[in-house]
Amino acid sequence: QVQLVESGGGLVQPGGSLRISCTASGFPLSTTWMYWGRQVPGQGLKWISDISPDGVRSYAPSVKGRFTISKDNANNILYLQMNSLKSDDTAVYYCGKDLSFQPRGQGTHVTVSS
Repeated sequence: QVQLVESGGGLVQPGGSLRISCTASGFPLSTTWMYWGRQVPGQGLKWISDISPDGVRSYAPSVKGRFTISKDNANNILYLQMNSLKSDDTAVYYCGKDLSFQPRGQGTHVTVSS
């Protein structure tokens, strides 16, 4: 059974950093394309980054140069390192196996505020 559990969110000041995690079970990250997306209340879930099975990374323009996606295949954990955070990064963050983000976990809340 596929399960995704996001964690690591919280409150951070503008310009700060945060690393969020996605613990996956029921399938191996080593052979799966993985995605991060985020959702602001009242808006749809938007793709922000993905990583291929062999480690090729892609980023949305809004986060490129500030966010880094990575994964630990041995422990089946996906990460998103977020630096130089802005108030516009405030959202609920989800990981997914495809762009439908179905299934997905409960998400992890990131709030960027002073």
